[in-house]
Amino acid sequence: MRWIIPFAALLCSGLAHADSPSVPDTLQQRIAACTTCHGVHGEGSPASGFFPRLAGKPAGYLSLQMQNFQRGLRKYAPMEYTVRLLTPAYMHEIAAYFAAQQVPYERKPIPPLAPSTLQRGEQLITTGDPSRKIPPCQACHGKQLTGTEPSVPGLVGLPYDYISSQLGSWRTGTRASAAPDCMAQIANRLAPADITAVSAWLASQHVPADTHPQAAGSITPPLRCGVLQAPRGGA
Repeated sequence: MRWIIPFAALLCSGLAHADSPSVPDTLQQRIAACTTCHGVHGEGSPASGFFPRLAGKPAGYLSLQMQNFQRGLRKYAPMEYTVRLLTPAYMHEIAAYFAAQQVPYERKPIPPLAPSTLQRGEQLITTGDPSRKIPPCQACHGKQLTGTEPSVPGLVGLPYDYISSQLGSWRTGTRASAAPDCMAQIANRLAPADITAVSAWLASQHVPADTHPQAAGSITPPLRCGVLQAPRGGA
């Protein structure tokens, strides 16, 4: 009797293995967990403003964000679970795929706001607020806000909900990066009304004809930023 049970279990296991479908070893299959939320080409979720566009963002930025979820610097349980066992080479492959995608942008609605709120958002993005030591977003994210190679993400085309939630995450420490964490410093200098203004102005802008990130070395960061000083940096 002691031999019957193991043999039966082994037999059933073998049959189950023989009947199980073969999973193709392709990049598209391996990134299925990503595309479920972020879209087939990383265009972002049409049903939610909280799953951002990945397509066209610098590969260095995308790779570093996956590593930050692994390291606990960014907090979001589904992403932490998805990337927990990925190797650096695998993350780079995924990042390179989405960085190469060029698909149309889809604008999402913004809440009704006073013109003065949008004017404040434009001010913070284009000139900053020197009195509060807030540099303009364009200083790092580029004149057209399309990002900067190799590691600063574009802000154009992002939904209002996503931008405001991420600025909030920088303030609460549920999103962080290498010290000195310049984005955390900036977010904590913004008033809640400023976060609304920045998010709304960005989400309301037309996407430029050329959405490629600016060339590497084309910006001089206005603050010391740990991730920009590292070879794999991202902001």
